[in-house]
Parts: sequence; structure tokens; C-alpha cells
Amino acid sequence: MRMPHKHRFHHQPLPARLQWALGLGMYGIVRPLVRGLEAVGRADRALAFMGARARRKQVMNNPFRGYAPGAQDVFVMAYAKSGTNWMLQIAHQLIYHGRADFEHIHDVIPWPDTQAMSAAMHRYAIPLSEATDWKGAPERKRVIKTHFNWDLLPYSPSARYITVIRDPKDVFVSNYFFMRDGVCGAAMPTPETWYRLFLERDFVLGGSWAVNTAGYWAQRHRSNVLVLSFKAMKRNLRGTVTRIADFLDIGASDEVIDEVCRLSSFDYMKGIDYRFRIGKMIPWREEGAMMRKGAQGGSSELLNPERQREMDAHFQQELRTLGSDFPYADFCDLAQ
Repeated sequence: MRMPHKHRFHHQPLPARLQWALGLGMYGIVRPLVRGLEAVGRADRALAFMGARARRKQVMNNPFRGYAPGAQDVFVMAYAKSGTNWMLQIAHQLIYHGRADFEHIHDVIPWPDTQAMSAAMHRYAIPLSEATDWKGAPERKRVIKTHFNWDLLPYSPSARYITVIRDPKDVFVSNYFFMRDGVCGAAMPTPETWYRLFLERDFVLGGSWAVNTAGYWAQRHRSNVLVLSFKAMKRNLRGTVTRIADFLDIGASDEVIDEVCRLSSFDYMKGIDYRFRIGKMIPWREEGAMMRKGAQGGSSELLNPERQREMDAHFQQELRTLGSDFPYADFCDLAQ
């Protein structure tokens, strides 16, 4: 890969002093607190309260408020741990005809959600206002990352919107290991606590999977919205890349499609995992990997068959309650 020119922005991971503050807080305060709350059966309620606060903060500090998307904007919107970075890589490489390079993905792709987080995250990704390299890109388009629900995003018929929807059972497993290995360490709640929390609408890492999915799915009839299945992407990467190129009006040659497929393969992206990681969060622990397995149907790592069936039933009922006709069985592997 070759970079068209050197980028001015470099994403800034958590400063060392904040790493130590987070680490000491996690191990000295959060870990005993979580264990104590788990002992009395209150941990999921306390964490759900934190999730509800995070949702309110997103609404109050919505960084997209007042922003008018243009024809250059390609929103990659997905529930956390649903293949977001995979889609970022595909779309960004198509825009640069398979020749894009970067030290970190957020040197080149803005993630406005971080403006609704703590001040320490405000320079984690290039600000939208500074992400101007698209003007020199072969396709003159810019990818924007977000985990926000549809109702918090700015809509324009001239912009493009791509979403990836993944089986919630696999999302659960992926986000558990991501949070444990990358952020919480020994302060991570047990899988059982995390499971109960994930079924709540105020899940601390992204809110409700059903609400997020129903919101994206309801927009599928718009000509500038593309809804993709993680399951289908795993089954046919080349077909997916070709479909995205067509959606973005990119007349990519077979050679470009082949190169983008190579750069978007799990093995290749695993090899450059450091370009997608959130960075060191606790100074005495290694950074957590962003790409762990990228598997479809691997939820048995943490969920027994009963739990898998329970999660399927729960989210199908949630979708019905929301009035959504999302075809759950098409996107997800129903537990037997």
C-alpha cells in the first residue's frame, strides 16, 4: 500500500498519566466494587445505570448536531464489535483504489462519536473538520465511522450510509473479550453478569442491539443506504467488495477488487492489528487486540446452548416489540 501524502493528524492514545489513573481506579476501586455487587446480584443494575448515562450524554452532546453531510460522505455505521473496522478498511481502500496507507485508521477516518466521550478521547480520531484528504482521493469520498443509532445521525440524500449487522451472540462474545483484554482486565465482570447486562436496553457498550439494528434496518429502502450481513461478508468477501464498489459508484477494475479483498482479508488485517487498536489503557498490561477471531457462529466460547437459544428468543421478541420486520434468521445463526 502507498499513501498519497503524509497525513498531518496523528491519533493520540490515552496519555500515560491517565493510563495510570485508569489502571489504579480499575484495580483499586472498580474490581472490588464489581465483585461486591456481583456477590449481592446488583452488578448488572449498576452497569446498566452507567449505560443509561452514556446514552443520555450521546443525545446531549451529539457531535453530529448541525452537520450537513455532503456527497463526499460515506457513513460506516454499526453496533460496536460488528465488523466496523473491516468495513472501514474495505470502503477506504476502494476510495483509494487499494493504495491507501496509514499509521492508524483514525489518522485518516474521523470518528465523531468520541466528542461525546471523555475529554481524553477528543484527539483519539481526526476531527471531521480536519479530515480533508478526500479531496485528493481518486474517488473524492470520505469515510466516517460511527456506532450511533440511526436517530442520532445526520441524514442527507446525497451522502451514503453503509451498515453491517452481526449475530448478537457473536457480538456478545467479541465485546466481552475486547473489554476484558483491552480495557478492564481483572475488573471485568463475569461472563454471566455481562450476559444479563447485554440483554438490557442500556447495555454499557452500545445500548440495545435490537434498537440499533431495527433503526438501521428500517432505512434499507433508501437508495443511499446499504445494509450488509456480517454472515454474508464472511461467506463471500469478493461479492461484498464488488457490491460496495457499485453502491459507491466506484468503477473498480478486477485488479482493484482483488487488491481490496487481499487488504481486507482477516489474515492481512490481523497482521496490521496495531493500526486499529484503541491503544494501551492500563500501563502494566499489553494492548488488547482489535481483531481477535472475526468468526461467525463462535458464541459457544462463552454461551452454552441454552444461553444461545435464550439470546435468540430475547432479541427476536425485542425486535417484534419495536415493530421491526428484521429477518433475524437470515442474518444470524439460530441456536439448535
